[in-house]
Amino acid sequence: MEEVAARERKRKTPLAAQVASGWLVVLWSARQSRRLGIRWNEARKLNHQEVVEEDKRLKLPPNWEAKKARLEWELKVEEKKKECAARGEDYERVKLLEISAEDAERWERKKKRKNPDLGFSDYAAAQLRQYQRLTRQIKPDLEQYEKLKEQYGEALYPTSDSLLHGTHVPSKEGVDRMVADLEKQIEKREKYSRRRPYNDDADIDYINERNAKFNKKAERFYGKYTAEIKQNLERGTAV
Repeated sequence: MEEVAARERKRKTPLAAQVASGWLVVLWSARQSRRLGIRWNEARKLNHQEVVEEDKRLKLPPNWEAKKARLEWELKVEEKKKECAARGEDYERVKLLEISAEDAERWERKKKRKNPDLGFSDYAAAQLRQYQRLTRQIKPDLEQYEKLKEQYGEALYPTSDSLLHGTHVPSKEGVDRMVADLEKQIEKREKYSRRRPYNDDADIDYINERNAKFNKKAERFYGKYTAEIKQNLERGTAV
């Protein structure tokens, strides 16, 4: 019955209205198709961009993000140093003013975990520790590297047949850095205290090595206040 009624209404509808209604359907379908086509093109472009970016990320080194963050941080530090130098301020002092006590303590703990000082075990371990400390201080000079690369070309990269003896002349800045580092090592070495030999004639006022260290520490801080009491006890004249 509904189909019959629909056909009856269509038969009674004027021809112009039917044509207009058909054109409206066609225009609506064309507009929808155009919108779908635009969205499809946008999705295709975005997908292509994501594929290109992913390919770039896959070609980068595994730790590229960390290196990038490190380089950005170094650039900020250099800019901050230049600003402090222009204002006549000490960068280290300004940096310490911006660091909280909690951050400083956390970084100190992290530094100790990264390179803990376990004391002297043997000369090989001490030499390795010094080598690691010196290599961390090396800052590559890319400008000088490019100049040497242009000057020597492939000879800059030695092989087993290369003769390097007597060909390298260090720069004045490099010599100054080496001299400054050696002076720091000498200054640090002078602060070391040599191991005191055991004195057989000294009074034995301790029961073990730990107690001896405690007595020496107590004598160093309170000896001048207790000297008279100690003398009276030794003479037997103490009240």
